[in-house]
Amino acid sequence: MHFKEKQAIYIQLAEMITDNILSGRWIEEDKIPSVREMAITMEVNPNTIARTYNYLQDKGIIQNKRGIGYFVSPDGCALAKESRRKKFLKTELPVFFKSMKLLDIDFETVADLYKEYSRKGANNENE
Repeated sequence: MHFKEKQAIYIQLAEMITDNILSGRWIEEDKIPSVREMAITMEVNPNTIARTYNYLQDKGIIQNKRGIGYFVSPDGCALAKESRRKKFLKTELPVFFKSMKLLDIDFETVADLYKEYSRKGANNENE
C-alpha cells in the first residue's frame, strides 16, 4: 500500500479497513486478519496495526474477542458509515463546494454526472 505523507499511517489503514466493511468485503461479526497477518500484508510494523485496531475498537467498529481475535462489531458497518459520513461532510464537502464555486459548476451538472456514475456502477455490477 502506498501511504500519503500528510496523514498518519494508522488512520489510512483504518480507512482501508472501513472501506472493506462498507463495501461488504467484511460483514458484521466477520473475523478480520490478526495484527501480525495484517502487518505482513500491509508491510508495516505490528505496533501500527495494533494502534489502528485500538482506534477502530474505540469507535466501536471492530471488537476484540479475547483469545480469538478481532471481529467486525455487530453494528460496525453502521458506525463506520456514520463516522465516514461525518468526516466527509465536515472536511471534504466544503472543499468540493469551493471548487464548484470557483469553476462555476452548478448542482444540475453535478446531479447529471452523479446519475451517469450511478448508472454505470449499476451496469458494472451486473456484468
